[in-house]
Amino acid sequence: MSNDKRPLAFLHIEDDRIEAELVADLLRQTSFAGVRLVQRTRVGLGIEALQNERFDLVLLDLNLPDGDGIDNLHRVRAVDERVPVVIMTNIEDENTALELVAKGAQDYLVKRELSPALVSRTLRYAMARQAADLRLRESERRFALAVAGARDGIWDWDLDAGRTWYSPRWFDILALDAEAALPIPETWLDRVVDEDRAGLKKALEAHLDGLTPHFEYEFRMIDGYGKPQWVLARGVAVRGADGQATRIAGSLTDITDRKTTEAMLVHEALHDALTGLPNRNLFLDRLDLALRQFKRDRSRKFAVLFLDLDRFKSINDSLGHAAGDALLIEIGRRLGKFVRPGDSVARLGGDEFAILLGDVAGLAEATLVAERLHDLMSQKFIIAGKELYATASIGIALADSKYERSADMLRDADLAMYRTKRRRSGSYAVFDNVMHETALARLELETDLRAAAQRNELAVYYQPIVSLDHMRVVGFEALVRWFHPVRGLLAPDDFIPLAEESGSIGQLTWWVMHEACRQTRAWQLSDPTLAELSISVNVSSRLFSEPDFAARTQAILEDTGLAPAALHLEITENALLEHEAETVRELSALQKLGVKLHLDDFGTGYSSLSYLNLFAYDTLKIDRTFVTGSANGGRDNRIVDALINLGRVLEMNVIAEGVETQEQAQKLRDLNCGMAQGFWFSKPLPSDSAHALLQRELDVARSSIRNLTRH
Repeated sequence: MSNDKRPLAFLHIEDDRIEAELVADLLRQTSFAGVRLVQRTRVGLGIEALQNERFDLVLLDLNLPDGDGIDNLHRVRAVDERVPVVIMTNIEDENTALELVAKGAQDYLVKRELSPALVSRTLRYAMARQAADLRLRESERRFALAVAGARDGIWDWDLDAGRTWYSPRWFDILALDAEAALPIPETWLDRVVDEDRAGLKKALEAHLDGLTPHFEYEFRMIDGYGKPQWVLARGVAVRGADGQATRIAGSLTDITDRKTTEAMLVHEALHDALTGLPNRNLFLDRLDLALRQFKRDRSRKFAVLFLDLDRFKSINDSLGHAAGDALLIEIGRRLGKFVRPGDSVARLGGDEFAILLGDVAGLAEATLVAERLHDLMSQKFIIAGKELYATASIGIALADSKYERSADMLRDADLAMYRTKRRRSGSYAVFDNVMHETALARLELETDLRAAAQRNELAVYYQPIVSLDHMRVVGFEALVRWFHPVRGLLAPDDFIPLAEESGSIGQLTWWVMHEACRQTRAWQLSDPTLAELSISVNVSSRLFSEPDFAARTQAILEDTGLAPAALHLEITENALLEHEAETVRELSALQKLGVKLHLDDFGTGYSSLSYLNLFAYDTLKIDRTFVTGSANGGRDNRIVDALINLGRVLEMNVIAEGVETQEQAQKLRDLNCGMAQGFWFSKPLPSDSAHALLQRELDVARSSIRNLTRH
């Protein structure tokens, strides 16, 4: 029936006036008594009425002057198929009735059998069925549109009949011929990749058995080109009264692009972007597997080799990062070809590589591999059109039941590498318990060092710098000492390298600089004759990577009140080598501030003269190795003479280090060296002893002046 509130309207197409009145009378005896009934005597007139008015039902006679039979039905329904049509005729033929209903009529009434009850029931059912049909057709149209517009393929599986239906998009996804495919489950299931078939079957059965609310599974299918393709199938089962699944329908989605992207992301997460080799995470995962297998079967021995390139930074700095990257790529390629199937090679980061050797007989085989690796690395590389040679330090760790974590074994191989690199580059070492104990001791010392300043365990010692012309102290070099609560007094060589490696050198340097500047300013204020006293502080190359190095230095000077010219910073040639651009920028800022700059250990670096050309220093410090042999004449003597003359030509001060004898001091005076320091003058002194030394010099000077005035 109509859902709106307007009166119902019926159209009755009947050419016999008596029968038309009979129908009208019957309607008045039913629930449709108030219906608006429009009667027409011709099909054409009825069609015209349908075109101009809205009707809820059509009563149609089959035999009319302008048409008869099924043709009348077709003509009426062609105008508006939404209006239900009930046939009223005198022809009592069951086959005709069935055919008419099949062609779109809602019912078939024989006029001589009409009664108010039959008419009422028939018309009510006709309108209800027509409304239901319309809703069904609309739903089917929406479904058809959704299927046609969807990116997913649709499938429907009649479990009882063992038949399936697949949408056109389902076949398109798999590049299959829909015409050649059979409507059976095997059209789908037989194309599933063998490795995925068991998982798909398990997921389907779990849902059909009611164990999961819906079916969903990702798997691969072989498409029409014979290639595997990733798909995602989803579905929901229809169940009977007994809860048993009778049908399941769902969708099929092409997820090949997503799976490709996921695989790429996983590969990137587990592989080095530069060389394509496994990265640290993947290497540790494989090493962890090897450890588990070894614990189950001790005969499955293996070894880890940790490789670190020697002097890679100098290659990077001299030829550029692009050349350095090209070298790493080539090394990775060589190592990848070098290892056996089943072994693993990885780039851990920077210039570090690792190799997992499976099934080794023992230490002898692992060391043999290390020797062969050295031979491999000794072959020349052609990088950016230049011939390069590289060496690597190698640490070896063998499988052992003590290892619980893969990271521990890799750490021990790293410790062994570090040990051999400190002894001699381009060699190898095997990890042992002594290394482990040494590493633990270093870790403990590193931990103590970080807290040493807060515990007041550090002290600055001062070694005098003496003017050779006047034989008096003109400044000091600040040298840190550590009064360890257990190990006693530690000299810089015992902990400065550790501070460099651990990264705590910055904190230590800033503390020393502040304390030395504070003490020097206190001495200057203690006597007017000490106003020009200077203090030299060694600066680690690591600090030049800090963008605020010059600013922090200025802040210390302002806090202590020391004039910038009284602070002399000692920088080694290696500091320039490691941080050339950053160093020059910071040194320029310091020089503008007025701070003096010393080039320390001159002559021992890679390219001394080139760095003199790069930056204008105030002072050269001649390394002790040249000073020690100068008193004996010969080559060292000529080198010292040349360095002093070089300083004079470049208008730089010169300080000779490591003067240990009077003969050395006299030789330096004869060569017109301006300043010197060393044990012959004084060993490094604590602040109170250094102050006493200054006071003695002042007393001697004043005594001499008094003696002169008496005469």
